[in-house]
Amino acid sequence: MRGNIRYLLALLMAAFAFIPYYCNTQKNEVTGEVQHVDMSAEQEIALGLQAAPEMAAQYGGLHPDQQARAAVERIGQKLVQSTKASQTPYQFKFHLLADEKTINAFALPGGQIFITAGLLKNLTTEGQVAGVLAHEIGHVVARHSAEQVAKSKLTNGLTGAAAIGLYDPERPGTAASAAAAAMVGKLLTMRYGREDELEADRLAVDFTPAAGYDPRAMLQVMEVLDRGNGSANPPEFLSTHPNPGNRIQEIQRDIEADFPQGLPAGLKP
Repeated sequence: MRGNIRYLLALLMAAFAFIPYYCNTQKNEVTGEVQHVDMSAEQEIALGLQAAPEMAAQYGGLHPDQQARAAVERIGQKLVQSTKASQTPYQFKFHLLADEKTINAFALPGGQIFITAGLLKNLTTEGQVAGVLAHEIGHVVARHSAEQVAKSKLTNGLTGAAAIGLYDPERPGTAASAAAAAMVGKLLTMRYGREDELEADRLAVDFTPAAGYDPRAMLQVMEVLDRGNGSANPPEFLSTHPNPGNRIQEIQRDIEADFPQGLPAGLKP
C-alpha cells in the first residue's frame, strides 16, 4: 500500500511539473522560436535590475575608470540600436566590472550585461569587445534566463517525482537510484546551458556586422577564452559552456552560412 501511495504521489508531482511547462508558451519575435517561458519581459527586467547590484559586488563592483566604462556602454548601445534588440522591451545597460583577474562576461535577464576588466584587458580590438557584448545581448533577446527558470522548475519537479517513486525507506539500496535520478536532472540542465551558448554565438554573428563589426573577431575571443581556461577546463559534457575550440568551428560555420559570398567590406575588426 505504501508503495502505491508513493507512486501516486510521484505521478501527481510529475504532472504538476509537466502541465505548467507545456501550457506556458510564447513566440520570440527576434528568434522566431516558440519558447516555454512563464514570465513576462517586464518580470525579466525587474529580476535583472534587482540582481545587478549583488552580481556587481561579487566582482568588486564597477571599474573606477569611467572612460573605459563609457566605451563599453557605447559599443553595447551601438549593437542594440543597430539590431532587432532595439525592438524589444528590454532595458540594456552595459557594465565594466572591477575584477582584474577573472575572465568572464554574463547577462542578467532583462538587459543588464557585465564584462570583467580581466576579460577586457585581454581583448585587443573594438570588434572583439563587440563580439563579447553581442553574445550577451543574444542571451537576453533569446530569453535564455526565462527558459532556464521554466526548465529548472520542470527538471526539479520530475527529478523530485523520480526520487519519491524510486526511494523506499524499507530498502536502503534504492537511495542510490534516487541520487542517480537527481544527477540526470543536473546534467540535463547543463545541456540546456551549452545549447544556449551556441545560440547566443549565432545571434552575435548576426548582430556584429549589422553594427559595423567583423564577426571573425569572435574567433579571436574564443582563443582568449581557451587560453584563460588552461588545464582547468572541465570535460565539455560537465560544463555549461561548450569548449572554446568547438565554438570556433560553430562560429565559422555560422559566418559562412550568413555570408556565403563573403563578408561585406569595411567591417571594423
